[in-house]
Amino acid sequence: MYRPLLTSTALGLILALASGIGAAADYTARIGHLESPQQSRHQALEKVAERVLERTDGAVEFQLFPQGQLGNQRQMTEGVQLGTLEATVSPAAFLGGFNPAISILDIPFLLPNDEDAAQTIRQGEFGEALLASFDDRGLKAIALWPNGRKNFTSNLPLSDIDAFEDQRFRVMDSRILIEQFAALDASAIALPFGELYTALQTGVVDGQENPLDTIQRMKFYEVQKYLALSEHGAMEDVALFNPLWWDSLPAEYRDIIVEEFQRVIPELREHKAGAVAAALTAIREAGMQVREVSDEEKAAFRERMYPRAREAYIERAGDEGEALIELYEQVSG
Repeated sequence: MYRPLLTSTALGLILALASGIGAAADYTARIGHLESPQQSRHQALEKVAERVLERTDGAVEFQLFPQGQLGNQRQMTEGVQLGTLEATVSPAAFLGGFNPAISILDIPFLLPNDEDAAQTIRQGEFGEALLASFDDRGLKAIALWPNGRKNFTSNLPLSDIDAFEDQRFRVMDSRILIEQFAALDASAIALPFGELYTALQTGVVDGQENPLDTIQRMKFYEVQKYLALSEHGAMEDVALFNPLWWDSLPAEYRDIIVEEFQRVIPELREHKAGAVAAALTAIREAGMQVREVSDEEKAAFRERMYPRAREAYIERAGDEGEALIELYEQVSG
């Protein structure tokens, strides 16, 4: 269970007093991200910051800046590249412009619905190759974090796979996501997230895809009638550090940081699962018509969507992308 939230400054002060650490940290990293302090990403980062400070005897301090305090995600990622910011934890979907290889995670049904199986892929050869793809792009990627699964909503029925035909869905600006809907004979329109509620309300688009806690938090249930629990797209976070700052650390501190980013994942998953369950309850209570999608139907969706999304990914990421997708298909069986 997670303790009541403390600000990063207060947490650092309490830990310093408790451990007798009086001097400033030898290495300080400001970590920016987009989620609120109550959400899973920040809660996990608080845990990592606490444990890293403790295990390095106060030598490495993480200062956390949630909710876009340091800019939008593009600005934060650019800051990490330039060294004006030490680190960020970013949704992978926002990183394709910096590293086309990471857009493999946009492909629907890439990671298994079984979270243990998905974690095996994240931590294995495929995950390591995906992290390494940032090395020549001015970023040091050290961890992949799960951050939920996308589901379909619409103002038109989502009764089966054929019901998607001729519907219009909002997507992030990704050719891969556009092609996943084309495979269902639906159309996709790239719109900024801030415009989505109004676009659903006014009928510019019929539906959208997002994790349940996002659907609930953004009150999309007010302007959507139907929800299909498809879990078709994995939302993954990438922990990115400035390479010069990272290389300035003693090797033992780098090892500790990597270990703690991995160690917190079960707690992150637990927190996210609780948020998703609470969101689904709230969505049902709000009156949305919710439909469970069977494993057999998910397989049918994957059979339609995966090949076209795969092709769009390789077209975007080139030989590097083709090598990554072949590795994924080899390790995933």
